[in-house]
Amino acid sequence: MSQQSVFAELKSQIGTEIFTSDWITVDQERINAFAAATDDRQWIHTDPARAAKASPYGGTVAHGYLIISLYPQMRRNVVDGVPAYPGVKSSINYGLNKLRFPNAVRAGSRVRGHTELIDVTQIGNAIQMIEKLTVEIEGEEKPACVAEAVVWLIF
Repeated sequence: MSQQSVFAELKSQIGTEIFTSDWITVDQERINAFAAATDDRQWIHTDPARAAKASPYGGTVAHGYLIISLYPQMRRNVVDGVPAYPGVKSSINYGLNKLRFPNAVRAGSRVRGHTELIDVTQIGNAIQMIEKLTVEIEGEEKPACVAEAVVWLIF
């Protein structure tokens, strides 16, 4: 597919939900691995006994940045090394315009991402997509995360 045809297809999808991920379990093992990788070992994340007594959530919760770090898995712009759009050489996470964590993700919860396409522009040999990611927590009304992500598709 050419850059122009991918751009036209994406342009027609602005304002719509373009992707819903599978459920992802955020268990204590994943939280501990993230804590080790980032050296953020606050007890509210890593000490289930203390968190059961002292946390306002009744147990440990995931780091907010752990939840947003799941965005590539939730969005699936690249699957098994192959970009989701034909003709794309690579998909680049360009950053975030906005990021909020309105609800805590308790250890053992499942989350999934809903992606709405907000804007699409052409920049040279790339298409810039701005997507609103809303991370749902199974059984909760308030989302875990709402972010405006910027992704570049390089042709």
